Amino acid sequence: MTQAAAGDLDRHVVELDRAHVFHSWSAQGALAPMVVAGGLGCRVWDHAGREWLDFSSQLVNVNIGHQHPRLVAAIQEQAALLTTISPPTANLARGEAAKRIVDRAPDGMNKVFFTNGGADANENAIRMARQFTGRDKVVSTYRSYHGNTGAAVVATGDWRRVPNEYARAHVHVFGPFLYRSEFWASTPEEECERALRHLARVIECEGPASVAAILLETVPGTAGVLVPPPGYLAGVRELADKHGIMLILDEVMAGFGRTGDWFAFDAHDVVPDLITFAKGVNSGYIPAGGVVISDPIAAHFDDVVYPGGLTYSGHPLAMASIVASMDIMADEGIVENAARIGRDVLGPGLAELAERQPLIGEVRGRGVFWALDLVADPETREPVAPAVMGRAKALMLERGLLPFLADNRIHVVPPCVVTDDEAGTALAVYDEAFTLLTKELA
Repeated sequence: MTQAAAGDLDRHVVELDRAHVFHSWSAQGALAPMVVAGGLGCRVWDHAGREWLDFSSQLVNVNIGHQHPRLVAAIQEQAALLTTISPPTANLARGEAAKRIVDRAPDGMNKVFFTNGGADANENAIRMARQFTGRDKVVSTYRSYHGNTGAAVVATGDWRRVPNEYARAHVHVFGPFLYRSEFWASTPEEECERALRHLARVIECEGPASVAAILLETVPGTAGVLVPPPGYLAGVRELADKHGIMLILDEVMAGFGRTGDWFAFDAHDVVPDLITFAKGVNSGYIPAGGVVISDPIAAHFDDVVYPGGLTYSGHPLAMASIVASMDIMADEGIVENAARIGRDVLGPGLAELAERQPLIGEVRGRGVFWALDLVADPETREPVAPAVMGRAKALMLERGLLPFLADNRIHVVPPCVVTDDEAGTALAVYDEAFTLLTKELA
C-alpha cells in the first residue's frame, strides 16, 4: 500500500467511526479518535505507519503486550476446535482456566465464576456476598471505579456514579490517600489509622448487621494508583471479620502482574472472601473476567440456587486465552519483569523526573502501575487544568508515546513485558514534554 493510500485508509476509518460508532464516557461531537491498525509488544501503529510506544496498555489491560504469538495461536487453535458452548456444560478450556487462576489464589479459594469482564465480575461478587450474608449494604470508597453495570457503577465512587444511581444499598467512605488526605494526616501511619477509624464509624452508623460487603480496589487504579499504606488492608480485614462482613477485593486493573505480583493483595498480607478479576488475566485479547470464591461462600450454593448467570460465562475462546496467557506469564517471567522494571527503572526514573519537573506533585505506584499527580502549584497541590492535560497528551503523542490520562494525572502503565530501553524512551518523552509544557505555562 502506498503512503497516500494508507493515509486515505486512516481517514476512512475515522469517517466510519464518526458516522456510526457511539463512544463511551464522551460527548460525541468533538471526538477525534486516533486510528490503531496494528500492534506488537509495547507498540501500536496506524495504517500510514505512524508508531507509538503504548504506555497506556490501552485501558491498562494489555499486560502481556500486543499480539503475543503464543496467545494468538491458542485462540486460533480453540476456534478451530470449538468456538462456543453453553455455561452448564463441562469444557476442558474452562476447567483449565479456573484451575490456573485458583492455583494463584490464596488457600481456601477453589471455585471461579466466569464473567465477560470486570463490571459483571463485581456485579456478581456483590450478589454472592448479599446472598451469603442475607444482608444488603455494600461499602466502597469515593475514589474508586468498579464498572458500568447496575450495582458496580453505584459502588463506583467517582463522577460516573452520579447519573447512574439506580441500585440500592450502597454506602461510600474515603479511603487512604495521604497526598490529598481527607483526614489531616501527615504520615502514612496517621492516614492508615484515621481512614480505618472513619470506615469503622461509618459501618457502626449504618448498622454492622446490615452490611454485606466491603468492596475495595486493592490498589485503586483509575482514581490515581493509590497504593494503600501498610496495615490498611489488614485493618479492613479485621473490621470485616469483627462484623461478619465479606471483603471483596477488586483486582480487575491491579491483578495479574500489573503491580509486580500475580495479585496485588499478595504484597499486603491479606486474604479476601471474594476476588474479582478481568483485564490482565488474558490481556483483553478476548473479553473475560470472573470471581474467585472462598470455600465457605461456594459451599453455601451447594444446596441453594445461585441466582445469576451469563450466556457467555466461561466462553471457550476466552478460556483458552486465559490458559495461554497465564502459562506465558509464568514461562517468560513476565510478572517478575514487571516487578523489576518498577523497582529498578520506572520507580527511580520517575522519582528523578519529579525532582526536576515542578508540574509533578507526587509519584506513586508499584510494578508497571504508576501515576504522576500534576499540580499547578507544588505548595497548594492545586491540580492542573484540563487544558494543560490535553496539551501534555498532544506533546507526548507527537513524540511517539501513547499516554494514559485521568483527571490531572498521567498514569504510567506500560505492558508488563516492557523493556528497560522502552521504559527509558518513555521517561525521556515525559521529561521533554513536561519541560516544554512548563515553558509554555510560564
